[in-house]
Amino acid sequence: MSIWRGQQKLILASQSRARKMLLENAGLDFEALPADIDERAVQANSGLSAPGEIASLLASEKALFISTQKPGQYVVGADQTLSLGRRLFTKPAHRAQAAEQLRLLAGEVHELHSSVAVARDGRILFLDISIARMSMRRLDDGEIEAYLDQAGAAVMTSVGAYQLEGLGVHLFERIEGDHFTILGLPLLSLLAFLRGANLLAV
Repeated sequence: MSIWRGQQKLILASQSRARKMLLENAGLDFEALPADIDERAVQANSGLSAPGEIASLLASEKALFISTQKPGQYVVGADQTLSLGRRLFTKPAHRAQAAEQLRLLAGEVHELHSSVAVARDGRILFLDISIARMSMRRLDDGEIEAYLDQAGAAVMTSVGAYQLEGLGVHLFERIEGDHFTILGLPLLSLLAFLRGANLLAV
């Protein structure tokens, strides 16, 4: 018996492995459909520079994009930004860029801003954001290269060139924030909204 009480499946506007895992582990009956939007163009056209505002905008746009195609269904959009001071990071395009990101982040504290939005019929019903502060330990070039050798192509799939649920955990000495925020989906606040809308049995 499913925890999900909605008449139609919940939709996750993402193909993120981590986000799908979080919803699966929470027992939700959902379908994953990636939102085909140009994130960098949306960000550039918005004129926004604050990392939290950018994450919230992109989460909302993803949810809205899919919700207009799926009448009556609840759609979850999510996005995450990584900032070091005023500098925003994007996913590295290749190994050399991943190494450069790690050199910049090593020994510093950066922030992950994770936002989640829920849309239905082209309207945002819920929007939330949470922040995690990530203290990366000092790394020399040899350690960075060794990490990149072991992590392989996975480093190009995540901003900051790490996945905390995998080998990326070796890069850190302290973390402030919840696990769900770090994985890119503020799950507790999402579940609270769905519960409040009588869409969950628990």
